[in-house]
Amino acid sequence: MNTITDSAAIYRNNEAVSSMLEYIIISSVLMLLMVILALTITNSVILPPINQYTEYAFIDIGNGVSTRIVDLYVIAPDNGNITTLYDIPDDIAGREYFVTIVTATTGDHVTVYRENIQRNVSLAGIGATLKAGGKTTGHGMNKITYRSEAFS
Repeated sequence: MNTITDSAAIYRNNEAVSSMLEYIIISSVLMLLMVILALTITNSVILPPINQYTEYAFIDIGNGVSTRIVDLYVIAPDNGNITTLYDIPDDIAGREYFVTIVTATTGDHVTVYRENIQRNVSLAGIGATLKAGGKTTGHGMNKITYRSEAFS
């Protein structure tokens, strides 16, 4: 009789150890899955909408800079200089970007870019004759200067 009660006590002790090991193993697997999910969710869920937003913002900024250049060109004097200051966002989605006015064979255009995203906007009708150039960032006030003597 003594051996039966000892076997029952041992069985209950093994059951407690098995439950504890089961808990530890399941918790470890779930923690591993959470770490994998946390590492991959940024690239698959968060970055695509941010990049899409950035593209649209770059197009808007390019259109705004292009409009300011065209407006300045329209009111520019035949002889003399004119300067204007304008402000664009400091950053887009928490990242710095650059604005470049480039002269190309098809006419001048505004290029807004950062790392791997770039958008080009034409200089609305004056790009073929103006031959503009320059580069800036979103930080602080930006300046556009028109000098008529440069085209004499």
